[in-house]
Amino acid sequence: MNNGIIKIGVAGCGHLGSIHCRLISEIAEKDNRIKFLGIYDIDPSAERQAVESFGVRSFAKMDEMLGAVNTLVIATPTSSHYEIADLSIKKGINLFIEKPVTSISEEALKLMELSKIYPVKIQVGHVERFNPALRSLSEYIINPMFIESHRLAQFNPRGTDVSVIQDLMIHDIDIILNFVKSPIKKIDANGVAVVSEAIDIANARLSFMNGCTANVTASRISVKKLRKMRIFQNNAYISIDFLKNKSEIFRLADASAPAKAGMSIPVSDTKKIILEQPVYDEEENPNPIRSELESFFMSILEDKPIKVNLEEAKRAVEVADEIIRIISPVQK
Repeated sequence: MNNGIIKIGVAGCGHLGSIHCRLISEIAEKDNRIKFLGIYDIDPSAERQAVESFGVRSFAKMDEMLGAVNTLVIATPTSSHYEIADLSIKKGINLFIEKPVTSISEEALKLMELSKIYPVKIQVGHVERFNPALRSLSEYIINPMFIESHRLAQFNPRGTDVSVIQDLMIHDIDIILNFVKSPIKKIDANGVAVVSEAIDIANARLSFMNGCTANVTASRISVKKLRKMRIFQNNAYISIDFLKNKSEIFRLADASAPAKAGMSIPVSDTKKIILEQPVYDEEENPNPIRSELESFFMSILEDKPIKVNLEEAKRAVEVADEIIRIISPVQK
């Protein structure tokens, strides 16, 4: 489909789009199978800055760019994701779509149906899946029975075109759905719009059929940043700090099990609690956005599986939709 060459463009050169442009430029410099062709943005100043910073051309129209590339990064506002993705899929263009994949789950479902007709690769930018803190747990059995997550950020006008559920909470929704292999039984939620027209702070309680419960809080009006998830399961407590890129596991082990000095707490004559700090060792503190882009490129060039596919992204949007539906009448 691409003759072994990725010809890539970027739609949207705002804050996140510019990060994608920089990383794609760096990756392309080291891999001659990747050609960064250009960008498109409806804001002339953002477009001009991207051209000057990355030495790529700007396309006058979206259609012009779609006629030149075989791969596209969509980093535009969420409300435009569906329209751009719909056009791109029909042209056989591989897509990396920033999260949330679409504004509503019905749009994500339509994209899934289209992708069954047109053989394209589509990855969604749930970047926390590539965080070293999470990737370090890949060798561990995660079987949660209670999850608590807090994702807090200082207010920034960027991103307020959607609610905090779609902007921030959706990261944790995606991770939780990836961990808990069970249908959701019930959702309780509350939230409020404080400084924008959309919900700025929200809490949701997800109850799963297997008995697991997840308590999820997101706010974009905090005085400090916090991105933590705590997982409780039989014989183990797991703490994930997405800001510090590290995880800790406190688990119950036999009294004779090896542990670092000072890292064990006796529970009985036969059991003790030990602390483990897993490390993702491919490289020290890799850039998660770069990692997800490289994963996407390898899925195209070497036909590898997509890390975060449309089905997973749709499920996250479905849960976000339901949380917003529950909260919205209360706000009114």
